[in-house]
Amino acid sequence: MAWLDRIPLLMLILLVLTLGLAPFAPEPHVWEKLKMLAAGMLRRPIDIFDLAFHGAPWLLLALKLARMASRAGRG
Repeated sequence: MAWLDRIPLLMLILLVLTLGLAPFAPEPHVWEKLKMLAAGMLRRPIDIFDLAFHGAPWLLLALKLARMASRAGRG
């Protein structure tokens, strides 16, 4: 996962704050899609794509932070 190490943490945070939360009103898309997933209503391909598109920055940030924590624990 060396490619993840090359992505600056600040860039991932900015991605989460922009793409990960867009659109901001009436609620972030990722939150709306997660609620649909929990309710079993995430069926349309566009909704699944939206969840993947707006959730990817969150996933990358979580992976980066976990990798940083595991490397700090070893050193």
